[in-house]
Amino acid sequence: MNPTGNLLSVELMKDLATFDIPIVSDEIYHGLVYEDRAHSILEVTDKAFVLNGFSKLYAMTGLRLGYVIAPMEYLRCMQKMQQNLFICAGSTTQRAGIEALKNAGNEVEEMRLTYDKRRRYLIERLTKLGFDIKVKPTGAFYVMVNAKHLSNDSYKLAFDILEKAHVGVTPGIDFGDNGEGFLRFSYANSIENIEEGMNRLQNYLVKYHNVPMN
Repeated sequence: MNPTGNLLSVELMKDLATFDIPIVSDEIYHGLVYEDRAHSILEVTDKAFVLNGFSKLYAMTGLRLGYVIAPMEYLRCMQKMQQNLFICAGSTTQRAGIEALKNAGNEVEEMRLTYDKRRRYLIERLTKLGFDIKVKPTGAFYVMVNAKHLSNDSYKLAFDILEKAHVGVTPGIDFGDNGEGFLRFSYANSIENIEEGMNRLQNYLVKYHNVPMN
């Protein structure tokens, strides 16, 4: 889902599973889905390694609590590697994870709905500012937009926006050559701050790129 906020369809997952090789699926944003239910690669194959944790869905970033679901035949090898790299999560973190699993359902749903409200607002504002969004993001908390009409150097553009509009965006080149010319926006912030950021960005576009606004 990072950086685009887009989801793999079940059909695409099925196609990947036909290669008959183990698949490593990073599902850390599983559950933060807005227009469909969350799907896992395990729905279509048991030859998969699923990586997940508590940092996104339960807002426990920094507590470093995660897990992996793996085919049985690989577990002993993974145990040998694990015991030489780290022992276990701290006891406080483990207790927090248990509490999240048992009692945080209502709060998680409230957070998801809040993210969805911000997502819809950000997509609407970015579209009105002239950015092309090829596929509307439906997961995580990111929007990737085409900014090639402004510059083909996303790194330079991102710093220009930061210096002149005081708005932080991520240059697409950070995600590889195919991301060049794109910018990533995050809506993991209050709706008030997102609105302020969009207002600043609008002023920047009018002043420095002569972008007309309706």
